Amino acid sequence: METLSLNSDAAVVDAIRSGSYQAFERTFKTYYGALCGFAMGYLKDKDSSEEAVQHIFFNFWEKRESIQITSSLKSYLYQSTRNHCLNVLKHEQVKTKAHVELTHDERGEENEIEAAELSDRIENAIAELPVERQRIFRMSRFEELKYKEIAEKLNISVKTVENQMGKALKHLRQALADVLPIILWFWIIFFKNE
Repeated sequence: METLSLNSDAAVVDAIRSGSYQAFERTFKTYYGALCGFAMGYLKDKDSSEEAVQHIFFNFWEKRESIQITSSLKSYLYQSTRNHCLNVLKHEQVKTKAHVELTHDERGEENEIEAAELSDRIENAIAELPVERQRIFRMSRFEELKYKEIAEKLNISVKTVENQMGKALKHLRQALADVLPIILWFWIIFFKNE
């Protein structure tokens, strides 16, 4: 079994660099707990913090021959942990942003499809009205004419316009009853009474 007299960071790093697992293990045991606590400050999750520190030590061992430490070993390990935690957080932000954008895009497409389907349903329900009733309805709702203006244009009484509009709205409420909760706002705004 190897015996170590490691009185300085340089001696520890040199020993690890030359493949001393005992020096590495000693470093791991010395700093692991504190580094996990440090990582926890960034990642707010025990498992993620432990995983981050294990990653740091794994990389440290794997790249031991080429590692350049210009400050203390402790500073190097803390800086490595900090950088790795920031990378983890950045990666999580990118993933979250991508997920939000994807969900938003999918929801936007769904909304467009629903709006198109709803529009088709409304148009079909209007098309089922008798020709004269349909014409009165369209003049009121699409051309935004008052009942009096429609009556004058069609040379009929205001009472007839009111009667035809009442029947048209009743038909549409029945034809679209299964989607009424979805289009309640539509009824309030679009199918308002004169």
